[in-house]
Amino acid sequence: MSASARVPASRLTLLCYGAMMSLAIGLNLLPVFLTTISRTYGGAEGLTQEQLGRLGAVVFAGLVVGILIVGPLADRWGAKPFALLGNLLIALSLVAAAFAPTYAWLGGAIFFLGLGAGCIDMVLSPVVAALNPTRRSAALNWLHSFYCVGAVMTILAGTLALRAGLGWRAACLMLVPLPAGLLVAFSSQTFPALSGEDGRMSLRSLLRRGWFWGALAAIFLGGATEAGMVQWLPAYAETTLRYPAWVGGVGLLLFSVAMAGSRMAVGAVGSRVDPYRVMAWGCGFSVLLFFAGAFLPVPWLALTACIAVGFTGSSLWPTMLAVTADRYPQGGASMYGGLAALGNAGGICMPWIVGWVADRRDLHWGLAVSALAPALMLPIVLRLRASRASPQAGAGVG
Repeated sequence: MSASARVPASRLTLLCYGAMMSLAIGLNLLPVFLTTISRTYGGAEGLTQEQLGRLGAVVFAGLVVGILIVGPLADRWGAKPFALLGNLLIALSLVAAAFAPTYAWLGGAIFFLGLGAGCIDMVLSPVVAALNPTRRSAALNWLHSFYCVGAVMTILAGTLALRAGLGWRAACLMLVPLPAGLLVAFSSQTFPALSGEDGRMSLRSLLRRGWFWGALAAIFLGGATEAGMVQWLPAYAETTLRYPAWVGGVGLLLFSVAMAGSRMAVGAVGSRVDPYRVMAWGCGFSVLLFFAGAFLPVPWLALTACIAVGFTGSSLWPTMLAVTADRYPQGGASMYGGLAALGNAGGICMPWIVGWVADRRDLHWGLAVSALAPALMLPIVLRLRASRASPQAGAGVG
C-alpha cells in the first residue's frame, strides 16, 4: 500500500475511533442518572427497579434492532450511509431525551438513541478490519477501547452536570456536538468495501459452522458480563452502599477507565499472547469480582471490586470478535452484525435480570446473578480454543 493510500486509511480509522466514542454516549449516559430519572418520572416514591432496568433494556433493544437491519444493507450499499445515519440519530435523540416530558417519551428517545448506536456499531468493526487487514486483532481491540474512552467522557460530563446542579437534561445537550461533528467529518470520507477480493462468506454458510455458534454464545455472555455492572454500578453505590450520587458516577467513570486500559493492553500485546487464554482468565476473575462486589461487607472494598470487573471483563467482547474475524476474514458485515447483535442481546437481558432479582431480593443478589455470564462463558472459550485447529474446520466446527 502506498503512502498516499495509507493517509486516508489512517484518517478514517481515527474517525472510526471517534465514532466509537459517539456510540458510547447512548449506552453510558443513562446509568449515571438512574436515581435522578427515578425521582423525575416516579414522583416521591420513584420508579421501580424493574422500570429502571427496562430503560437500560430499551437502549440495548434499539441497538440490536439497528444492528440487525443495517448488517445485510451495509453489505449491499456500503458502510458510509449508516455511519452518517447513526450519528444523526444519536444527535437528534439526545435533544429529544433532554426535553422528554414523560417516562414513555424518554423511553422512545433512548430507543432511537440505541438505534443510532446500533447503526454505528454495525459498520465500525468491519470498516476498521478492512482498513487494517494485517493487524486486525490489534486494530479491533484499539477500536473498542475508544468505546471506553467515550464512556469516560460521557460519565464525566454527567457527573460534572450532577455536581454543578445542571441535571441530566443539560448533560444530554452537552454531548450533542460529538455526533454532530462526526456527521460532518464522515460526509467527505471514502469508505472501503466490507469484504475482500475473494468475495463474502454468507451468514447462512457461517451458521452451518459449529464454531461460529460457539462464538455467538460466547459474545452474548461477554456482552452480559459488561452490561450488568455498567447499568447498575452507580445505583448500587448510591442506594445499597450508601454513597452520595456523585460517588456512583465516579465509580462508573473508573470502571470505564479500567475497561479502556484492559482493551488497550490487549491491543498492544497483539498476537504475543494467546487471546483465548486472555478471555479464560478474564472470565474467571470476573466471577470472583462479581461476588466480591456484591457481598463484601466493607463498602469501599465492594465498590473497588465492582470497578475491577471493568478490567477483567472488558476484553471478552472485542477479543472474541477479533478471533472470529481472524477465523472468517471473508465474513463481511453480516458476520459482524450477527456477533454484535448477540453481544448486545446480552446487554438487553442482564440489566433487566439484575433489576428483576433486586425487586425480589435486593441489589446485592441482583449483581451476584451477573456472575453467571462469565461463569458460563469460560467453558465455551476453552472449547473454542480446543477446536480452533480441528481437522474438521471446514465442516462441523469450522
